[in-house]
Amino acid sequence: MSLDAKKELSAALIKNKELKQLVTGGFHNLVADDVAAFPRVVFSEITNRDQEYRDNHSAASEVRFQLSIFSKADTRKNETEIAKQIDRLMKDLGYGRYDSVDLYETDTKIFHRGMRYVKTFF
Repeated sequence: MSLDAKKELSAALIKNKELKQLVTGGFHNLVADDVAAFPRVVFSEITNRDQEYRDNHSAASEVRFQLSIFSKADTRKNETEIAKQIDRLMKDLGYGRYDSVDLYETDTKIFHRGMRYVKTFF
């Protein structure tokens, strides 16, 4: 089974006008283009594996993503709204959230909210 889940997610993020207004640091796959721009969202594909075998062929794929919101103290005020918008977008795409964690990176003084999602494509 072949699909480009990253392309689907990237297009959905960029197309979402409310998120674009809130996420002034942009949307990035794996690495941010501008490490000084906040708040920003970085997404990474954690898993993309075959599932549901029939006649020795995959009938489905399970895809897992982590979307991370990075912000500084002066840009953190929109973090909760960004998280809500991301959650809505991911659910609209058919993903379910299975984990979320709030972190603070003391060395860089960056707030980091990681949100993990899973979807099975048939």
